[in-house]
Amino acid sequence: MLHTGLIAPVSELLERHRRERPDKVAYWDAVRSVTYSQLADRTASIAAGLSENGVGEGDRIAIYLPNGVDWIEACLAGLRAGAIIVPISYDAAEAEIAYRLSDADCRTVITTPARMELVGKLVAGSPAPVSLVLAGAGAREADLHLDELSQGNPRAVRDPADIDRSSFIIYTSGTTGRAKGVLLSIRGMLWIAAACWAPICNLSDKDVVLSPLPLFHSYGLNLSVLSVLAVGASEHILERFSPQHALELLQSGKYSVFPGVPTMFHYLLQRAREGGITGLGRTRLFISAGAIMPAALNRSFEERFGTTLVDGYGITETSTMVTMNWTSGDRPMGSCGLPVPGLATRIVDPTTLEDAPIGSEGELIVRGPNLMQGYHNKPAETAAALRKGWYHTGDLAKSDPNGYLTITGRIKELIIRGGQNIAPAEIEEVAIQHPHVIDCAVVGVAHPTLGEVPYLFVVAERSQLDVESLLAHCRKSLSSYKIPEATHIVAEIPRTGSGKIMRFKLVEALKGS
Repeated sequence: MLHTGLIAPVSELLERHRRERPDKVAYWDAVRSVTYSQLADRTASIAAGLSENGVGEGDRIAIYLPNGVDWIEACLAGLRAGAIIVPISYDAAEAEIAYRLSDADCRTVITTPARMELVGKLVAGSPAPVSLVLAGAGAREADLHLDELSQGNPRAVRDPADIDRSSFIIYTSGTTGRAKGVLLSIRGMLWIAAACWAPICNLSDKDVVLSPLPLFHSYGLNLSVLSVLAVGASEHILERFSPQHALELLQSGKYSVFPGVPTMFHYLLQRAREGGITGLGRTRLFISAGAIMPAALNRSFEERFGTTLVDGYGITETSTMVTMNWTSGDRPMGSCGLPVPGLATRIVDPTTLEDAPIGSEGELIVRGPNLMQGYHNKPAETAAALRKGWYHTGDLAKSDPNGYLTITGRIKELIIRGGQNIAPAEIEEVAIQHPHVIDCAVVGVAHPTLGEVPYLFVVAERSQLDVESLLAHCRKSLSSYKIPEATHIVAEIPRTGSGKIMRFKLVEALKGS
């Protein structure tokens, strides 16, 4: 079951593909492509160039680039130089960028000419020098750019063989506040390729992947960068997700796999309905992770396109996946699947840590070779999360008699209204089924007598929505105490790159209104 050959140093994987498929395109974007032979050569030379410019083993390199081939080359070269990779969203706010650069103590930042001035301002007060390496259009005019580094001596590449060392600091989504840097290893990340993507989703060198996933996020980094490399597939990287563009590409028949997050599939379905589209080329598999997939959306997507959309559950602290639905056999819609083989899971009472009965809700805890090594510079938070070898996810879940898990929410997000527990996801699952609701989110708001009450935020189709009809729709499926106390129509729901709702931003917006 476990494809152990996929768990190897990056340099070994590249050399394997150079021998077996040298002229095969590994990755391409809207600007350029790179074959496996070119990728092996360029990353070795760039890695040597980084070392020649002072990057030492264990130094932190921030990758602050848009999705594309440059991102891939910068990441793999940094790993081959023995550095620790710190991915940063190209759309991050200044404060978020500054925090990550400082917290991870990044000494090299790979970015674009368009962001050079911003990065220079953010690192101006750094206690030690920070080198900027530019990539993309206009980069060759800079003092140091990726193409210049690619002239390094490939025989001088460091290529560390230790796949258990810290290789990434990936910052959590920050859905409840300040993000934490998660320390992950190559072994942990590629263990997911070997135990999940290859055996469960049948990802192989025969696949051509169309990926809109943000590469800075653990899901995108794991599947769209490292796992595609591990199996020797080809991948078209989209700089950003556009439902119309994605539909056009899928209909071309070139692609076999499309990974996304639930909101992407919702918008694909909506756009397809508007355009009368019922087919998506020869794509054999659509994969969803990053946030809870509503059962109604999963069912509607498969019925519309006659294809398979499998849902899974993952978190940064477990190098992404914990559970996954298999592509064969029956599965309960709304479930995030079975535990990935080799991974142990339990559902426990958060207070007593006793195992919850089948069908009862509790906290999901996880143990396996894919666990994080800890939170960077946060020993107290690490000790609280990792206890006796188990990672305590903070997510609420329940299991059916066949072992299928369903994520029901976050412990900290539970709304307690007059002593009754309300999971925001339960209301969202119902609200999203209203014909005029495009996206939605629920938060708990303080109430003088009930403690907390649910507020519903909605993105409406064409900005028109009869709130009373929405509430009547909710009353058909929800108990009276779960009906939202107030409904707000908004332009968008704030989400992370993986599709998780940033509820704290909605609460802040309420306080500021």
